[in-house]
Amino acid sequence: MADAVKARWHGDNYQSRIFWQNAFNLLDPLSSVVEVTFEANGPKAFDDVVVKYDPPVARSGSQRVPAEYHQVKWHVETGGRFGFEDFTEPAFTGAQSFSLLQRLQQALATAPAGAHFTFLTTYRIKDGDPLADLVSGHDKTLLIERLFDGTTDKSRMGKVRKCWREHLELASDGDLRKIVQGLRVFEGHRSLDELRADINLRAQVVGLLACSAAASDFRYDELARQLKVRGLNTLTRDLFLRLCREEGLLAERPQDLDPFLPIAIRSFLGIAADIVGAAPEDTLLLTAEFRQRYLRDDREWQRDIRPKVEVFLRDAARRSPKLRLILDTHASIAFLSGSVLDLKSGVETHLVQKGRVGTRVWRADDGSAAKGARFEVAEELVESRGHEIGVAISVSQPAAPQARAYIAANLPDVGKVISFAMPAGPGQQSIVGGEHASALAEQVSNCVREVKVADPDAVVHIFAASPNSLMFYLGQHHQGISPCIVYEFDFDRRAHKTYQPSFTID
Repeated sequence: MADAVKARWHGDNYQSRIFWQNAFNLLDPLSSVVEVTFEANGPKAFDDVVVKYDPPVARSGSQRVPAEYHQVKWHVETGGRFGFEDFTEPAFTGAQSFSLLQRLQQALATAPAGAHFTFLTTYRIKDGDPLADLVSGHDKTLLIERLFDGTTDKSRMGKVRKCWREHLELASDGDLRKIVQGLRVFEGHRSLDELRADINLRAQVVGLLACSAAASDFRYDELARQLKVRGLNTLTRDLFLRLCREEGLLAERPQDLDPFLPIAIRSFLGIAADIVGAAPEDTLLLTAEFRQRYLRDDREWQRDIRPKVEVFLRDAARRSPKLRLILDTHASIAFLSGSVLDLKSGVETHLVQKGRVGTRVWRADDGSAAKGARFEVAEELVESRGHEIGVAISVSQPAAPQARAYIAANLPDVGKVISFAMPAGPGQQSIVGGEHASALAEQVSNCVREVKVADPDAVVHIFAASPNSLMFYLGQHHQGISPCIVYEFDFDRRAHKTYQPSFTID
């Protein structure tokens, strides 16, 4: 019984060390790792350690890899052996009902395209087993062209295909190929002591404290488990740095590792809100001013919200000339933030942008402008022929129809509406990065500036359905657009179901 307990402890420690090997890459400026999870919530059997990359990394295949899911198996003895048939046996991985291949088949249904699935074990492949000829020495993926070599089911590789294909109840080798092409096999992997030494070395490289080689315990083992207990088992760079500060793991000053001060403005907290991306003292929490996403009846945007945002951002700018800004907030507040941290402020700002592909840091110089399309611009005269200007920006959703309806009903002085739309239509991934968003904002600003040449004091009414990053960058151009009024739309359709004015920027 005691030996069984020790084996379980060692197995847990082994998994923890695989996690830290990947997590330390979050602090490596040359790494593409953006998120690492210990004991994820799926996919089943490949959830021990999950690593996400942005940009996706190159491996031996033609498709880049955006994520990697690990199953980690440590064994007391190193003499165990396995072969290709074991991948069809649930007992091989300690399961009751589903084999490794069946779990792989299930995992593909929820993983992003191009994801890899890693089976990592201290056991070794049997001598003479066909699987030994299939594992790439380059990146441990299966050598797909060797497995699917065109031979019959009676050949050496044909027996592997037939075994796996029939086990998964597949109709053809083509179906099997789709399932196993992302499988990686790390056999005879490092010992616990080897991993400990490697983690100590990696810690020192990224500026963290190593653990004494003479100590009986290894602090990082228990820390991984406590992260799971606390619900902090998914690490990003910002969260990892904050954790290192709190746990006293930094061997250098924090600013030596990351010169950007993470700050956050939150006017709502959604299901996926990153509530730990910035320290409490670096967070402006405005949720008390709103009912869900709607401003309270006894509050005013200009009187109650604007001063708090401006004071918070100017204070942050005094403390650091480099800011990483998290905007879990309304589009109007994103625009206002850009107007405070504008192009003349002397502050370098990186934006944390959330979307369907996860959380990424967008920079105005990240090289994405060349990858993204520019706006198609349309101008139309309004019957009133007033001197004010309406601007409708359609990125994530169509904004022009609702903007026209609101202008017709409420803004008799608007004489022209300028519509900005993506060539392929609205979509959640229409903007590919920070530089692209910045370029689109500049396009809007330049166009409005040209229209206002004859009347620089003409009020501009901004109706937008776009990522907050674009609104921030547009706010940085406020001097070429102002005076302007920014509007909020009831996208949840729970209140007024139309646009409402928020800030007036002079």
